[in-house]
Amino acid sequence: MFLPLLDYLAESYGPFRVFNYITFRAILSTLTALIFCLALGHPIIKYLKNQKYGQVIRTVGPQSHLEKGGTPTMGGLLILGAIIFSSLCWGNLENRFLWVLLFVISSFGLLGFLDDYLKLKKQNSDGLSGKAKLFWQILFALLAVSFLYISAETPQETSLILPFFKNFSLELGLSFILISLFVIVGSSNAVNLTDGLDGLAIMPSVMVAGGLGLVAYMSGNIIFSEYLNIPYLPNSGEILIVCGSLIGAGIGFLWFNTYPAQIFMGDVGSLSLGAALGTIAVIIRQEVILAIMGGVFVIETLSVIIQVTSFKLRGKRVFKMSPIHHHFELSGWAEPKIIVRFWIITLILVLFALATFRLR
Repeated sequence: MFLPLLDYLAESYGPFRVFNYITFRAILSTLTALIFCLALGHPIIKYLKNQKYGQVIRTVGPQSHLEKGGTPTMGGLLILGAIIFSSLCWGNLENRFLWVLLFVISSFGLLGFLDDYLKLKKQNSDGLSGKAKLFWQILFALLAVSFLYISAETPQETSLILPFFKNFSLELGLSFILISLFVIVGSSNAVNLTDGLDGLAIMPSVMVAGGLGLVAYMSGNIIFSEYLNIPYLPNSGEILIVCGSLIGAGIGFLWFNTYPAQIFMGDVGSLSLGAALGTIAVIIRQEVILAIMGGVFVIETLSVIIQVTSFKLRGKRVFKMSPIHHHFELSGWAEPKIIVRFWIITLILVLFALATFRLR
């Protein structure tokens, strides 16, 4: 939004050329989203309370969660608003990757909003049916990845890249669409499953966005990409602007979402954040790196799959409750301890994933 004006001003006044640097605009994007959330957080919480948009707690969950009933939900609207506003302010609106990400964030956010709204209307934890939710997730993801496939300018944009392998690059062809669908939809649901404790999902999302944003910036820089032996993807550096806005929005939201939470993000936040991370990984061809960085999300999802499969086949549960953060709750761990330890694990995984770029 501001970039054309800033480019015009840079022609007559040199210092404005600083806005040509993606890193500088990413910092501004982060700060804009952060200020957006901090400024509007209290008014939105007050509005949601007045509208009685309080979280409906599942009775089958840990009993300690029942006291959280009535806490305002759909706080993801604050996150989405901050990301979209900040990205439009500081991003290059001619960049196709920027628009793909904004489409995914908006569409998955709309789906999550509808799910949250139905839960509030029915006053139970049943929103959209699982089949309906999955159908729309696949449809939105299909539109995004189909555009990426059709608009690809280089073979690297649709090739499989693996960490630890220096020169491995397998062109996927139409398989790119299928794999990308799995990554985006899987990532969306993984973050959604993780969002069960105050601040548990938002901080790992911030860390993973930071890691992916750094990789996106390096992928869009021919010097860094050659040095690290990663595919050079022209214009992918602009993704750092969206990652910056996600980081700022996430930290700003955490101000109100930290234990004990004043507001929950709801599906409108978790579905869209997860889809955004998956889409970023698809664009920069680092799906495996996403799985490493988002190991907490992967473990949460696997715990549910293992629990359901074991109960159906053996009639026995592996965990006291799934997702696995509930298992630790029922094992006597305090909620803040679980949250912070999962944050620490995510930080370690993000750093390890970044280190793999020199272990090739």
